[in-house]
Amino acid sequence: MKNYLITGKTKLSGIIGNPIEHTLSPIMHNAAFRELGLDYVYLAFRVEAAALKAAVNGLRAVNLTGFNVTIPHKVEIIPLLDEMAPLAEKIGAVNTVVNTNGNLSGYNTDAGGFLRALLARDVVPEGKKVVILGAGGAARAISFALAERGAHLVIVNRSLDRAQACAVKIREHFEAAAQALSLNETNLKKALGDADIVVNTTSLGMSPAAGETPMPGELMRPGMVVFDIVYNPVETRFLSDARKAGARVIDGLDMLVEQGALAFELWTGEKSPAKIMKQSLVEVLDKK
Repeated sequence: MKNYLITGKTKLSGIIGNPIEHTLSPIMHNAAFRELGLDYVYLAFRVEAAALKAAVNGLRAVNLTGFNVTIPHKVEIIPLLDEMAPLAEKIGAVNTVVNTNGNLSGYNTDAGGFLRALLARDVVPEGKKVVILGAGGAARAISFALAERGAHLVIVNRSLDRAQACAVKIREHFEAAAQALSLNETNLKKALGDADIVVNTTSLGMSPAAGETPMPGELMRPGMVVFDIVYNPVETRFLSDARKAGARVIDGLDMLVEQGALAFELWTGEKSPAKIMKQSLVEVLDKK
């Protein structure tokens, strides 16, 4: 491991969101910087919705190299940026920002990170029916990645308007079917009856509210693939219920690492040490 000394030359990066105390992103990014001997440091910043504009202007002013964006700012940050990468613009959500001499560019690495994590488990989305729980920024990115690979989507959310907006966004760019439903037990039973994959894109089940879940466990079944993008805790109640039902489970760590690796490369221009990034997370989580 390289020496890691913060000086006046150290480049700053980080993550904004609310809540933010749970985030493991500083652990994996700082491990990656140390591994490659890069003079960077990554910090977490809690930013409330009302302070988003002031925070983004502040990060621009202090010349952060770049930063990640998490719940609840992935959509709301867009008007505050100077430009958008084509993929992020199509999705309508940003999770990574690059600062080039005060010019803020928005990217979405959630889509690629999710797809990499799915394919690494030999789950191919073509022709599959996928139920997406939630309709926020992460849901948009994941839906986009799945639709691009030929999946049929059902987006289920407490706010039907948001689910419909997400479905419309998908249909604007793809021929894949995209249906929207409001979140209730009747609609869940209907959607999950013949679903191949179900993905939780909400924050339900995230520490410190680890006992929460977006759907009843009895609606899961053997053979179904259940993916939870929540990574803290790694074993959420949602995944625990899925295991008991005999479903295949994928936790949020792989997606976290893959999307983080893509962001790392945007900021540094270096190939990310993804294995080191994941190892750093596993070591920390094993101690909890």
